[in-house]
Amino acid sequence: MSATRYTYLGPEGTFTEAALRKLPESATRELIPMVSVPAALDAVRAGEAEAALVPIENSVEGGITTTLDELISGEPLQIYREVLLEISFALLVRPGTTLADIKTVTAHPAAQPQVRNWLAAHLPEAVWESSASNADGARLVQEGRFDAAFAGEFAAATYGLEPLVTDIHDAENAQTRFVLAGRPARPAAPTGADKTSVVIWLGEDHPGALLELLQEFAVRGVNLMLIQSRPTGAGIGNYCFAVDAEGHIDDRRVGEALMGLKRICPQVRFLGSYPRAGVSRADVRPLRQGTSDAEFVAASDWLRQCRDGRP
Repeated sequence: MSATRYTYLGPEGTFTEAALRKLPESATRELIPMVSVPAALDAVRAGEAEAALVPIENSVEGGITTTLDELISGEPLQIYREVLLEISFALLVRPGTTLADIKTVTAHPAAQPQVRNWLAAHLPEAVWESSASNADGARLVQEGRFDAAFAGEFAAATYGLEPLVTDIHDAENAQTRFVLAGRPARPAAPTGADKTSVVIWLGEDHPGALLELLQEFAVRGVNLMLIQSRPTGAGIGNYCFAVDAEGHIDDRRVGEALMGLKRICPQVRFLGSYPRAGVSRADVRPLRQGTSDAEFVAASDWLRQCRDGRP
């Protein structure tokens, strides 16, 4: 096992690399670009890297299914950190290329919804073809296989390209969320501004089945930040649900919600409890009455007294 290597969705010059370099510990790690999200995560599973940074959600299209599916299936991994990165694209071209010269464009599939309107307005006849990553698209432009690529402006120098147009985005303040995933271990201590990620599988399919799962969170005052269905592969209509919830597994309300899910679900996969990016304890909304750890402890003590004949 390498304790000094982080893998990421490469090649060099991706937004993922830019996000990874925001982590202070990246300065002391060897950063290894990989050809895909599965390859980055499999290197961790194989003990070839300590952790992998991969994109998991963007504010325009929601969850990134390739990453979600990799975390849902296969040998378990655990999320330890998240990074938010504001996303703005540049149209990278070989020197001397003009807009009139561009007949083909490329980028990662997640980029297309973020530049679709700009593309329709400025290059309506250009043919789009997806690439493995935005930086890989830049590499393909460098090799002459495409006329232009949507990528981070910072990737231009790496591939000998020029940013023909910068600050391209259909949605203002677009962000992508990245997670640092490693092998399972004890989560870091709660910070007071945490997130817990799990995957839950439905048992018997019946009216209200999903509602029953969500009520495990609701009755304990646990706010959900994301819920996304993914097919299990067991046939049409069979789904599991990736959930992000406010709080830490060590918080009584979150721990009891997870226990409730474990009792009624055929499978629950814990993906981690970790600090929320860009959020401090002061930013977190006050807990609903009856959902603090102290109130859970008090209720437990009361029940014990009742059992002991001391109500």
